[in-house]
Amino acid sequence: MNLRKKALEIRRTLLNMHYMAKAGHIGTGLSAIDLLTYIYGSWLRPQDQFILSKGHGASSLYATLNNFNLLTTAELATYYQEGTLFPAHPAPRAHPCIPVATGSLGHGLPIAAGIAFANKHIHRNDKRVACILSDGDCNEGSVWEAAMFAAHHGLSNLVMVVDANGLQGFGKSTDVLNMEPFAGKWKAFGFDVREINGHDFTAMEAAFLPSDKPVCVLARTIKGKGISFMENKIEWHYLPMNESQFNAAIAELNTISEAA
Repeated sequence: MNLRKKALEIRRTLLNMHYMAKAGHIGTGLSAIDLLTYIYGSWLRPQDQFILSKGHGASSLYATLNNFNLLTTAELATYYQEGTLFPAHPAPRAHPCIPVATGSLGHGLPIAAGIAFANKHIHRNDKRVACILSDGDCNEGSVWEAAMFAAHHGLSNLVMVVDANGLQGFGKSTDVLNMEPFAGKWKAFGFDVREINGHDFTAMEAAFLPSDKPVCVLARTIKGKGISFMENKIEWHYLPMNESQFNAAIAELNTISEAA
């Protein structure tokens, strides 16, 4: 599978979703798409579990599920609509791939760690768990409680990915609550830390290799990745697209696709 081309398809799907829904949170979805493409296209097995902690990036998960034939186009068309099972933040029981509600930041890693603990120490199986967090997630104390729990119990079946795009709802992450040295914190909490470019699929392949500790993939990403006028712009944490912006974004993706 050509993961780069798959990620372009998912970006196109995401833009269509947001334009039709007149919905925001585009930038945070775009920063996570390459990571989701790798997880679903290369790492995740049928028996494994994925948790999206950064629930405000739900559209990137829905678009990914659709492009891997795990969510129908008819279901996807209901995104952000009245009565939908696929709202702006993931809702539980809407889909087998979405077991829990997330989006109130700091919840995803504790849930993922609990699942990993049950798999390793209660059911004693080889099922793995991956969880994507945002920078903002890591401002929450529950994340660090879960990190201590995961390390203490040797949850080597847990891969925790930080989509570190450097921007959150109120500004630069370093200004809102500076987490640096970010990698050093996760190491101190007992994780095997792999710091990578979160848009480099070759780097992801090495970063997701097994360990005897819980793994932290600290993925340095770009908010709005793939659409030049959205990249590293905090306003695309919130704004919907108008028609001209949508057309420009799709045209840019089409140009990249032709060059690929």
